[in-house]
Amino acid sequence: MSTTAVPAKATRREWIGLAIIALPCMVYAMDLTVLNLALPAISAELDPTASQLLWIVDVYGFLVAGFLITMGTLGDRIGRRKLLLIGAAAFAAASVMAAFSRSAEMLIAMRALLGVAGATLAPSTMSLIRNMFHDEHERQFAIGVWIAAFSVGGAIGPLVGGVLLQWWWWGAAFLAAVPVMVLLLVLGPKLLPEYRDPDAGKLDPASMVQSLFAVLAVVYGLKRIAEYGMDVRGVAVLLLGLGLGVLFVRRQQHLAYPFLDVTLFRRPAFSAAIVAYALAGLSMMGVYIFMTQYLQLVLGLTPLQAGIATVPWSLCFTVGSLLAPRLARHWGARRVMVRGLLFAALGFGITALVMPPYGLWILIAGMLAMSLGMAPVFTVGNELIITTAPPERAGAASALAETSAELSGALGIAVLGSAGMLAYRLWLDPALPATLGDADATRALSTLGGAVAVAGELGGQAGTLVGDTARAAFTGAMRAIALFGMAMMLLAAWMSARLMRDGEGAAHAAVADEGAGA
Repeated sequence: MSTTAVPAKATRREWIGLAIIALPCMVYAMDLTVLNLALPAISAELDPTASQLLWIVDVYGFLVAGFLITMGTLGDRIGRRKLLLIGAAAFAAASVMAAFSRSAEMLIAMRALLGVAGATLAPSTMSLIRNMFHDEHERQFAIGVWIAAFSVGGAIGPLVGGVLLQWWWWGAAFLAAVPVMVLLLVLGPKLLPEYRDPDAGKLDPASMVQSLFAVLAVVYGLKRIAEYGMDVRGVAVLLLGLGLGVLFVRRQQHLAYPFLDVTLFRRPAFSAAIVAYALAGLSMMGVYIFMTQYLQLVLGLTPLQAGIATVPWSLCFTVGSLLAPRLARHWGARRVMVRGLLFAALGFGITALVMPPYGLWILIAGMLAMSLGMAPVFTVGNELIITTAPPERAGAASALAETSAELSGALGIAVLGSAGMLAYRLWLDPALPATLGDADATRALSTLGGAVAVAGELGGQAGTLVGDTARAAFTGAMRAIALFGMAMMLLAAWMSARLMRDGEGAAHAAVADEGAGA
């Protein structure tokens, strides 16, 4: 009996369903950035402490990262559409309550609930795409749309927040998500298929607790190290998280239906895609935090001008995400991944050449190359991840991809951010005027923003010297991080070239790997 039947093409129902899936993904990404502009208004009305303000910002991302693995495997058990709709209802409810919070404690609690609800969106939507699109090329394009939705959401988050805050109060920034989630709840049951693994066992509470606290501890430890350096608390929490992670992985090896199927890493294409995904996230977030400061504090752009300068990044990422599947059709997944990584490496290399008076244009050119090169990594890489995994494990595989992205992004901010600031301090310290007071020197060495403030207060020749020296040191640090990013992209390209087969498509990889294991 033949097993080579042509996969069915998607109908209008599937394509409309894809649009319904993409919208909550866009809102999810928006919620990561929309809050930034609202912080002054929130501070004025709710009067949070410094610690509470940090938790208002961070708790959403913490819990998204912490619950991704749990939600991915939960969707495989109870139904991916069911979990998505539950998450959408919870997200809408938490958004309304967050908008009308009357205390900092209430807002933190609602942001935490938003994080738990948000963790259902990425693995559920990605795994549903596999169920909806059976043709390899259509599925690749659908994943490109999915990736583009996240990119657009992250890009428009500050713009949407700015418009809402211009005309309404800070709570309106949260209410923007409600209509989208209501639309998903109304149309989702009609347009989205349901899928669950009929053979899945019960949830393992120990695995859920271990994965949650391992991720939370690692992310918190990295963020604390980034802010305070290698202090005892940050290192201790990080080590605790890594220890819990080891226990979690060991436990999965003895479960009939694990949260994390470690056997997936025996598939070369899966391993290559995960590694490339993680290294891209690490490098991108590490250099991006320097780019945003460079635009405002070195080049002197206003926040609006800086936001406009980063728009090409998001646009090219969107274009690249939609173009990557077409390129994969002609070249194969391996060549697209490798060439994308090499192009991203070129972008990092261009960024490392930033110098006056062409700093803005060099940086924009670097951003364009980086975003165009990284788009295939996330688009084709995600398709490889979910299709090299067995169909019943698609949710868990998608969650693993998203978790690696979250952790690598946190690692990029923490480790590369710390390394860059260390380089900044090493270059700036010997160049500061000997007449500068200890307090001012400490402020200047702590951040570029502190140095700019000190320069403004000093004024005259001394102020100009401190400002110019600090900007030069910061530019040098950004160049160093960009060179590191280029090295990571070259490493990922080499690994992809070695681990993936020439002309390999995701579906073919799955068949080959399953046949080899039989």
